[in-house]
Amino acid sequence: MKLVTFYISDDLQEKHLGIVDKERVIDLFESAIILKSDLPSAPFKDMLSWLDNWPESQKNTKILLDQIKKKPDDHQVKRSPCILDIKDIRITAPLIPRTLRDFICFEKHMFQSTLSMTKMHYPFLSKLDNFIRRLTGRGFINVRRQWYKIPLYYKGNPYTVIGHGQDIIRPGYTQKLDYELEFAAVIGKRGKNIKEKDARDYIAGFTIFNDISARDVQFDEIMGGLGPTKSKDFDTGNILGPFLVTTDEVYNPYNLEMRARINGEEWSRGNSATMHYTFEQLIAYISQDETIFPGDVLGSGTVGNGCGLELDRYLQPGDRVELEIERLGVLQNKVAD
Repeated sequence: MKLVTFYISDDLQEKHLGIVDKERVIDLFESAIILKSDLPSAPFKDMLSWLDNWPESQKNTKILLDQIKKKPDDHQVKRSPCILDIKDIRITAPLIPRTLRDFICFEKHMFQSTLSMTKMHYPFLSKLDNFIRRLTGRGFINVRRQWYKIPLYYKGNPYTVIGHGQDIIRPGYTQKLDYELEFAAVIGKRGKNIKEKDARDYIAGFTIFNDISARDVQFDEIMGGLGPTKSKDFDTGNILGPFLVTTDEVYNPYNLEMRARINGEEWSRGNSATMHYTFEQLIAYISQDETIFPGDVLGSGTVGNGCGLELDRYLQPGDRVELEIERLGVLQNKVAD
């Protein structure tokens, strides 16, 4: 199922939780109230409540949908605000994460972004590396061995998260604003010291993730030995959506086609099959002596060729950014100054 968090029309005061059914959206909380269902309505109030009661809430959602389908001619259901045309809602981020961790799981991105950063700031070293690489087949600029030893990540600011259709506000301190083609796993159960073989049971679903980055600022942070900080930390810098797609609809998260289009032109293409680390490995790693919670979000990191840094192309005000991932939908945003 595809869960969506939305506002009704231009009413931005109250968020609703719904299920996408073709061109319709079924408001779960309103449906439970109108149908006078015996199911508890509180978990249908918002995404975090739904996740806090997962997987029971997923089972109850299916029961509720069956109850609606059994009453297709019920005037209370048909005329109520519980079934809406998807064109009449305003989608927002599926959730504001309790914790946002973003990893670097794709080797190609790690390698190519290292080459690009070197070319940007040390062009002589980049040319020397290219020369040696042509002669010997291997240069001296490579992925650091620590990356192969442990899954590296940073923690992002959940309060900077926006959703589908919202503007990306370019920070005033960057001239190299970048998108990142990623997807994310959303945690559905609390746990600690989780074994890799059990970790899939803690994933409630997946969503598309666009980690917006200020590349000219990021280099200084890398050279400083800490970060990222302001290269990632700014309002509208993290984008999730448009849906949270439950795991039963994503049969194999490690074979998903991934594309990025800027103003309709395809800039990036990749596949999640090239992930070096799986989400199960990430969960096993971060849960060592640390509790994970429902609503925690784990980013995959950028797929190879999945950002402007690797292509030496950057976003400008007015650009329309679309990230599309098989089974997860299309996440679209516009860049504004």
